[in-house]
Amino acid sequence: MTRLRAIVPLLGAAALAVIAIVTVREAGCDDPGRYVLRSGGYELVGGCIAPGDIVLPDPPATPPPAPATGDVPARS
Repeated sequence: MTRLRAIVPLLGAAALAVIAIVTVREAGCDDPGRYVLRSGGYELVGGCIAPGDIVLPDPPATPPPAPATGDVPARS
């Protein structure tokens, strides 16, 4: 039983490693891309992702702050 407890996690890890390798080989991307230092930071050049592949939603509009109107009690 102790031997089985030691072998099962190793077999699971080996199966996940094989799945990862097969997934990478079958991804169909010949140019993985590279990072190039540009003014102010790095930019990914090349690769399999086109600029239109990732669409980001517009950020939600924040309402303007409400003006302070007479919420402060008068001094006596």
